[in-house]
Amino acid sequence: MELKKLLVVFTIALITVTLVSCSPASTPTSEAQANPTLSPDGLPLTEADVPRVSVEEAYSAIQNGEAIVVDVRNLQSYLTSHIVEAQSIPLVQIETDLGSVDLDKEQWIITYCT
Repeated sequence: MELKKLLVVFTIALITVTLVSCSPASTPTSEAQANPTLSPDGLPLTEADVPRVSVEEAYSAIQNGEAIVVDVRNLQSYLTSHIVEAQSIPLVQIETDLGSVDLDKEQWIITYCT
């Protein structure tokens, strides 16, 4: 049981580091978060328009099966270390061949890059 608690604490810590590290140097204003600029297909157009999620929200959503985690780093970084159960889909693949990305678009997708 102690191992399970340690794994939960490690996962929360890893998600925290990930979310903090991936945030831009200047945090988007709450106005940008409230009124994001979206493409016709509903995707954010700028980094400032991408919603941020708290560690608590992410952890809860993952535990409840409401979200999946996608590691957008290169494959070597993913193989070195990644969040448990995270899928590896490098950002370059998303940017150059979005059609090859097979994710359930009805599910909340949380990406990270650290």
